[in-house]
Amino acid sequence: MTADAPSHVKPTGSSAIEPSAPLPVHRDGNVLRWLSAYAASMVGDSVYFLALGWAAAQVAGPAQVGVVMAVGAVPRALLMLGGGVVADRFGPRKVVIGSDAVRSLLILAAAAALWLATPGLWLLVALALLFGVVDALFMPAVGALPARITSRGELMRLLGFKAFVDRMGRLAGPPTAGFALGVGGPEAAFAAAGVLFALSLALLVAVRIAPVLPDEAAREGAQRATAWRELRDGLGYVRRHPVVGPLVVSGAISQIGITPPLTVGIVLLGEERGWSPAGVGLILGAMALGAGISTLGLAVAGRFPRAGLWATVTLAVASVAIGAIGLLPTVAGAAAVALLAGLVSGICGGLSSTLIQANTEPGYLGRVSSVMAFTAVGLTPLFFPVGGWAAGVWGAQPVFVVGGAVSMAAALLPLAARAVWHAELPGKR
Repeated sequence: MTADAPSHVKPTGSSAIEPSAPLPVHRDGNVLRWLSAYAASMVGDSVYFLALGWAAAQVAGPAQVGVVMAVGAVPRALLMLGGGVVADRFGPRKVVIGSDAVRSLLILAAAAALWLATPGLWLLVALALLFGVVDALFMPAVGALPARITSRGELMRLLGFKAFVDRMGRLAGPPTAGFALGVGGPEAAFAAAGVLFALSLALLVAVRIAPVLPDEAAREGAQRATAWRELRDGLGYVRRHPVVGPLVVSGAISQIGITPPLTVGIVLLGEERGWSPAGVGLILGAMALGAGISTLGLAVAGRFPRAGLWATVTLAVASVAIGAIGLLPTVAGAAAVALLAGLVSGICGGLSSTLIQANTEPGYLGRVSSVMAFTAVGLTPLFFPVGGWAAGVWGAQPVFVVGGAVSMAAALLPLAARAVWHAELPGKR
């Protein structure tokens, strides 16, 4: 194995070595190992969180359960950007393997503790905190790997498969957790999560990544830089980049607009309209199905002309569709529009993430991935209470309309960046 990139390297095409005749991702054993590892990790995550909530419910009341479930988000959010610095400084492969190993040992130790005795709430709080710290290292590192394990021409295909695996893994997690909880309680579910993390670790160890060839000045500069300086350098890189910057900012604003309606707002909308829980589930399922179909379609196609333009157009359409969900009186109508929203948002997300990865220099992939992850797990949840408060004052319908409008503003933002209009996906070599 080779060392990973330091903080300052030349653009991807000149600094990362690619195979002379790269295989398509669906025939590349190295890529398939990484996708399998990622799938095991996603299922393990879902099983862990359900096991944690179930274990907390057995020893505490509803308020304390909420504390246990939320406490891990604090270190994850606070340390996420620092996790990107660590990934770029020490190499994403080393960081993702190390953090996955700690996750596995941590969860298996929790399973053993539950098996031997009935733990107090303090143990579950400590577990959630430690898992959040490790996750802050794992998430940026795993996000930095796709551009390092396949050719640039296959990047959209890989990220399409990654998004599809992500969705399928999250769907498979709850039934797996439910089965384990039914068989042996929380200790069995924690053990299942630990085994899945261990499987992910074993597969990751076998994954090869492309070496990066930085020049000597860049190597010396990276060695002298402090972690704070590297973090500032990474944030400055995002701000200055003509393609990466607008797409990252647009995606962050869009998530702030879209996520509260689809988490808090949809439940309150169902109560206002008299929809059953199954009806609300149908709407969310329709959106997930649409996104799954489109991400799989991107993976199969592997190419998409005028990617920057279409990423912006599809985000605008998704914004309108999500805003419209709050205006529709029936479950069938809302589910149909949600299916459309999922289809176009899957295309938007796939194109945007591919353009970001393809245009990011290898030495910045960890920090750019950490900024994107921070938005999802650190910034966006802060707006959930705002959505709930607004729905309580004005009703759920305005939450969808305002959320769609905020997302539409995010879609319009790249129009000020001419480089995004003309951004193309890398072609096959």
